[in-house]
Amino acid sequence: MPLSRQRRFPRARRSVPAARTFALETLTEWGYRDRHDDVRLCVSELATNALLHGVPPGREFSLALTGDGPLLRVEVRDSGVGSPQVKDAQVDDCGGRGLHLVMALADDFGVTPHHLGKTVWAVIKMNPADTPRVQLGE
Repeated sequence: MPLSRQRRFPRARRSVPAARTFALETLTEWGYRDRHDDVRLCVSELATNALLHGVPPGREFSLALTGDGPLLRVEVRDSGVGSPQVKDAQVDDCGGRGLHLVMALADDFGVTPHHLGKTVWAVIKMNPADTPRVQLGE
């Protein structure tokens, strides 16, 4: 049975570090000990993109984590219009590399459109030796 946890965050800069903390605390609680830095960076980039481009004023974004054996799915959902664009950043650009980083670190990546907004997700394969062992009834 997959493990799942979700939290909503306000449209504020403090939400990005709060989302990272939530993700790492969840991984630790679930017993995932592998690829914490990769998860941290993916959460940072997806949450930052939601704040900068996807969350209208007065709204929130959500971060959902689903652990299913060696697969961890990270999802950031916002209610904004448009779809994320992977751009080729110039050497001097201060931004535009976030989705490239997520695509390089994640084993799968995509966008699911909704009637209102979208979910940007990444799947990260963990080392099977470092995945939680969940027994029925726990």
